[in-house]
Amino acid sequence: MNLNLSPYLHFDGTAREAMTFYQSVLGGELTMNTFGEYGTEGAGADGVMHAMLRTEEGLMFMASDLPPGTTLTPGDATVTIALSGDEEERLTRWFHALAEGGEVHVPLEKQMWGDVFGQLKDRYGVQWLVDIG
Repeated sequence: MNLNLSPYLHFDGTAREAMTFYQSVLGGELTMNTFGEYGTEGAGADGVMHAMLRTEEGLMFMASDLPPGTTLTPGDATVTIALSGDEEERLTRWFHALAEGGEVHVPLEKQMWGDVFGQLKDRYGVQWLVDIG
């Protein structure tokens, strides 16, 4: 049996931009489908109905824009994506790339528990934790 837990992010019109950015940072294969591909016409048809990013390391997450006619209420749900492992160079590179245009809440540095750890909010408002141990 194979089970997976994958984050699914929702954006208010910036899913394409955000997922393209995440692909530029993490690499991998990005697929996207629009609402228009599934029958929506007019305003919102070019919005992302479903996007999925799969990396060479086996990471996967998905995203969409809100369906036409719906609104996003910030704070309804809070999700943080955690990246961890022992590949210090790669995780450090990802942390700094994700931080561009965002806010670093905890600089990536050695912590009292021994790991290198950092926390940030990217330019799209998504929270990230990076733990290198």
